[in-house]
Amino acid sequence: MKESPANDHKKNAGDHLANERTFLAWVRTSIGIMGFGFVVVKFSLFVRQIAAALGSKPQIHSTGYSPVIGVLLVSLGALTTLFSYIRYTNTKKQLEQGQYYQSSLLIKWMTAVIFLASILLIIYLIKTT
Repeated sequence: MKESPANDHKKNAGDHLANERTFLAWVRTSIGIMGFGFVVVKFSLFVRQIAAALGSKPQIHSTGYSPVIGVLLVSLGALTTLFSYIRYTNTKKQLEQGQYYQSSLLIKWMTAVIFLASILLIIYLIKTT
């Protein structure tokens, strides 16, 4: 007995909702990465202002790697949003065609880039302490 298209659509709705939840999780992740990048940039500014308030000579010309790492993290967050949307639309098309193929490319890419950013932050913290 063949199921009606209405039943097929109901079965597929759960897959589409799961795809949407996954997309929203990636968006939350990207917001967190961008927020962390913002904090990294602003923390170096905060440290310089505290040093100036305490009478230390602030290093005007040398801001360290904080601004670079922070901007890279904000950029990574923006790219995460873009790539997660691309992944969402590709998965949606596959689900509609009934031919879903799992891909872990975005997960591998994000893991590698965040790991690299973590290593850079560790090196920066070691050099500045």
